[in-house]
Formats: sequence, C-alpha cells, structure tokens
Amino acid sequence: MGTKKILQVVACFMAVLFFAGGQVSAADKNLRVGVLGPFTGPSAQNGKEFKASVEMAMEAIDYTVGDYTIEVVWVDSQSDPARAASAYAEAVEGKGIQAGVLNWHSSVAVSVMDVAAQYKVPHMFGFGASEVVNEKWQADPEKYSYWGGKGWPVPAKLEGNYIECINEVIANGTWTPKKKLAAIYGEDTDWGRSAGGAYKEALLASGWEIYSEEYFPITQTDFYPLLSKFKSAGVELLAGTSTAAPSLTAFVKQYAEVGNKGVLIASGLGWIGDWYKMTGPGSDYVLDSIPQLTTAEAKQWAKDVNAKYGFNPSPSSGGLSYDGIRMFIKILNRAYEVHGKLDKETIHNIMVEEVNTGKLTYTKADGAIIMNEYKYTPETMPDMVVGPEAYFFPILQYKAGKGYIVFPEDWKQKDFEMK
Repeated sequence: MGTKKILQVVACFMAVLFFAGGQVSAADKNLRVGVLGPFTGPSAQNGKEFKASVEMAMEAIDYTVGDYTIEVVWVDSQSDPARAASAYAEAVEGKGIQAGVLNWHSSVAVSVMDVAAQYKVPHMFGFGASEVVNEKWQADPEKYSYWGGKGWPVPAKLEGNYIECINEVIANGTWTPKKKLAAIYGEDTDWGRSAGGAYKEALLASGWEIYSEEYFPITQTDFYPLLSKFKSAGVELLAGTSTAAPSLTAFVKQYAEVGNKGVLIASGLGWIGDWYKMTGPGSDYVLDSIPQLTTAEAKQWAKDVNAKYGFNPSPSSGGLSYDGIRMFIKILNRAYEVHGKLDKETIHNIMVEEVNTGKLTYTKADGAIIMNEYKYTPETMPDMVVGPEAYFFPILQYKAGKGYIVFPEDWKQKDFEMK
C-alpha cells in the first residue's frame, strides 16, 4: 500500500472517530427523565394535569439545563401498583431514564420505590402520602434515599384539621348534632385507609362514636345502598376520601340525592379540575381541604393552563405537580453547577446532601405558586416541613361551585354554614 493510500485510510479512520465521538458526546448530553403518573385508568384526570404542568415547566426552560437536553419519558402507573412497577422498570431498562419525578397514588409509591432503589434512579416529589410509604423509607433510609422528598405528607399531618374545624363549629354553636355519630369511608388503598385512620383517631379523641368504616374499590360509582344505610343509622358526620374523580364525585352527588343530613367531608374533591361539572349543586356545603391559588402568579398559571389545554387545573394535582417539577429542575441546575454533569449519581448526590438536609428548598421567591416553601429536614424525611409558613392545606366549604376557607380562623373567608 503506497503512502498516499495509507494517508487516505488514516483520514477515513479519523473521520469515523470524529463523528463517532460527536455522537457519543451528543448522547451524553441528553438526560431522560421519567414522569410517573396515572395517565390512563380511574385517575387519568390527575395524570392529565401532571402532563400539563410538566410540559409548561419544561417549555419555560426550553427542555434544557446547562448544555443538556431534557427528554421527558411518560411512565403510566394506570393507578395499579404492579403495572406501575413494571412500567418504571421498562422506562429504566428500555428507555434509559436517569431520574424520575412525581407520582399520584400511595400504593404505587410503595411498589415503585423498590424499583427506584434497585436501579439507583433518584425520584423526587412523589405524592404517595400514606404512613406505609414513610414506614418503608424510614426502615432503610440509605436504600430508599433514591425515593426523595414526597410531594404530600402523611394524612395525620393535614387530615386532622377537618376534625379541628368540626370541633370549632360545634363549640361556637353553629352546629349541634343530635348525636356525635360518625362514619368513615374511602377507597380501598393505602391512601384511603391511611386517611381513614387519621379521621378515626381524631374523631375518637373528640368524643365521637364511629358507626362503621367502609372501604370500596377505586372504580366503584354506586353508593346508594351504603349512603342509605348511613342515613337510616342517623350518622351525622361522614368523613372520607378518594383519588378517583368518577368515584368521589358520584359519592358526593348521591349523598345529596339520598337526602343525608349533617356534614360530609369529601377530601380530595377539589384535587380534580372542573369537579363542579361532575357534582353540580350536590357539592354545596361539602368540606374539602386543598391548597389555594392566592398569588397573581398562581392565577396567571391557571389561566395559561386553561388557554392551552382547555380545562381549569386544580391547585392540588395541577398546582402542586407544577411546583414539584420546577423544584426538580432547580435540583438539576444545582447538580450541574456542582458536578458539571447530569446523571443519576450527581442528581442523587444533591438530593441526599442538599435537599434532605434542608439546604436546598423551593420557595415563593424561586417561583412556587402554591406553598410558601417546600423544605425537607432529616427529622421530617421523607415528608416536608408542614405548617402555615411552609406546606399547609386550609379547610374549605363549597357553595355553588366555589370553595371558601372556613378554617383556620386566621385564613377564614366566610363562616361555616349548615344546610
């Protein structure tokens, strides 16, 4: 082979190396992020709100952090723990996600946090609230450090506020129940039973008798027999929750149709955007606990969602997920600033060293639209700091499709009303 021929071969070889190197470099600068949510199934409305929040947050940064392109991979939990775990593993092995964010159900969190730990994929701001998630995390904090700070604390830290509100209206004479007889209802999931346990504990501590606890499949929509039973027994207070729009809106409508008296707590009704279209006047006087769109930025965000996607977002699944993904973007920026690269090791490092210790928080000054501050400490993990100055849900009462804060006193917009 002559010298000229050898030089041509070397030139070709170098060209191949150059282009191959360029391709590897480009691939290295692509971070795939799994977004876990119920995009199909009984809670698909919540998944729809997740998608809107993630897309709007990512579009605001042009899907870019540093010189990395962020690629979103939608991971559909289908509201089913086993299917969610399988979909998450497929997203890691088949689609190469390096990190994850969000989640709706507690039962899904309990299942998927093992997958995140197995593949060492850091996952931030899952909403699964129940004590089961906390107990599992706290049993092995190192293993489950990949399941980062939650987006929703255990029910006992928020759900007990309903009973404090009820105690207040009884004490001031607004409501005098014939008998302090209550019943508890909810979806048969970790979330439903965890919330039910919180209501029961608070009610018993306040001198109420519990008539029964009733848990039902998340897909159930016929409650006439159950509500008729409560009415016949003289139940004065019904306290419960569901994360599925068809189920909870049916419960509220049928409660009014059966003619139950007393007070209905339907925790989670306002987590569903456009809930009033599904309940109508049946939701009048119902109590709920949801965050509020109080700032100009939050109200503008809701207008933008409506203009782009054609629905009114809820402050809960929509607003909190928007804050959650934007806090996650702040973590990505910090990982890039500290380590100069984005991968599961650098993101996990920032979560453990700075988020879990309270050094990195997400506040109104950062752009939070719902809570004053999202802050985690070693004492609260995997929950966040809860309180009016940080993360807090007031109690609302609905009338003609609008919610008015009736508790706590400092936040009150109007007084509690009986039917």
